[in-house]
Amino acid sequence: MADATPAILDALACCDPLIKAQKARAAYAKISDGSYDHLSGADVPIRPGRPAKPELMAPRFVPKRRISRGVGGRVALLHALAHIELNAIDLSLDMAVRYHHHRLPMDFVRDWMSVADDEARHFTLLQERLVSLDSSYGALPAHDGLWQAAEETKDDLLGRLAIAPLVLEARGLDVTPFLLEKFRAADDSASAEILEIIMHDEVGHVATGKRWFDYQCGMERLDPISTWQGLVKRYFHGQLKPPFNISARKAARFSAAFYQPIAQTG
Repeated sequence: MADATPAILDALACCDPLIKAQKARAAYAKISDGSYDHLSGADVPIRPGRPAKPELMAPRFVPKRRISRGVGGRVALLHALAHIELNAIDLSLDMAVRYHHHRLPMDFVRDWMSVADDEARHFTLLQERLVSLDSSYGALPAHDGLWQAAEETKDDLLGRLAIAPLVLEARGLDVTPFLLEKFRAADDSASAEILEIIMHDEVGHVATGKRWFDYQCGMERLDPISTWQGLVKRYFHGQLKPPFNISARKAARFSAAFYQPIAQTG
């Protein structure tokens, strides 16, 4: 049997987004079939490999994306979603390999590489859709705020689990139905179908994050609800804003008892 660490780090360091996606999926396939059965542990770079484009800038400088502005608006939104999915690939790869010193079971690695496999598939679908609309990932600027939480939680497993799947990915459950309506109203069924796939998979990703957050709280004998709320206040530089997709969050076993008490109310 073989060590999965080199393959995961190779995908993480790759600068070409499509090749990164292929490497992530290949690594998961070997973990899934048992070819890779352990991690050896290694230093993990704080930032993943990235292409020269898109230009990254502070979120306030990225132009607003509105579907109502015709094909250009849809392309801008799809580009933003592709950027989110690329970051999600790296967040999942990083999660799988960074916290080896916690002596987590191989199921932890397998679960997060399964998430990386999904995110790689999502990115590839979005890139193909952009190409069909005469664009591609990298053609527009993107914001550089998505990796901030990863940097701040690099030494805090519970912090990473609290923020990446249970704030950022859970937010995707809340906003995707609205985006689906917009694409359908624009008669863009091809893009809507991709969002439906992403929405379905995101429920599972949030559930994965919740399961491992509960597991680690149990190992450290911590109350999951108060621990999550404290970590959100520490690491999330924003507000938890309703409306929440209650049904999708429930499907992911993420109870409103976690987020409703600290959500923005006004």
